[in-house]
Amino acid sequence: MARRRDDRVVYSSQTGRMCPGCGRPAAQCRCQVNPRAPRGDGIVRVRREVKGRRGKVVTTLSDIPLPQDDLKALAGDLKRRCGSGGSVVDGVIEIQGDHRDTLVPELESRGYTVKLSGG
Repeated sequence: MARRRDDRVVYSSQTGRMCPGCGRPAAQCRCQVNPRAPRGDGIVRVRREVKGRRGKVVTTLSDIPLPQDDLKALAGDLKRRCGSGGSVVDGVIEIQGDHRDTLVPELESRGYTVKLSGG
């Protein structure tokens, strides 16, 4: 018997968030429908931006294959490493100042494939 789309369980008080594809808890999901799974090619792009920031330099890191909670933790570690402030905006880590030379080796040591992006 096929389940109707309206009958799917999305949260259980015993196990937490449920995968809509396979019906298992999100931590045990084995299908590719998990909505919290990040998308992309797995290459972290590091770029220096000035435009639209009143002349202030910001280093942005995009396409990091991590969920939002882990992304915030990584941003905190990187900000401490650079000794600078920053934030996470729409899945992009923004760090105040030009820290490309510090961030690229740091991310590579953590196992990420990194590319310098932009001009």
